[in-house]
Amino acid sequence: MAYKCKICGKGPVSGKSYSHSHKATKRIFKPNLQKQKVVLTGRTETAYVCTACIRSGKAPRPNK
Repeated sequence: MAYKCKICGKGPVSGKSYSHSHKATKRIFKPNLQKQKVVLTGRTETAYVCTACIRSGKAPRPNK
């Protein structure tokens, strides 16, 4: 599984972590993905969705 949001495509980005002495080391910033049932292309499926899409309503939940 690629670590990406199924709705918006948000994935990991690289950057640097800085210590107190300002020495830089490489690191990865990962999106906050949650496993959730969403409606995609007219049918319900379980997908990994970022919390930004969940909060904004871009990830439609299936009706009960």
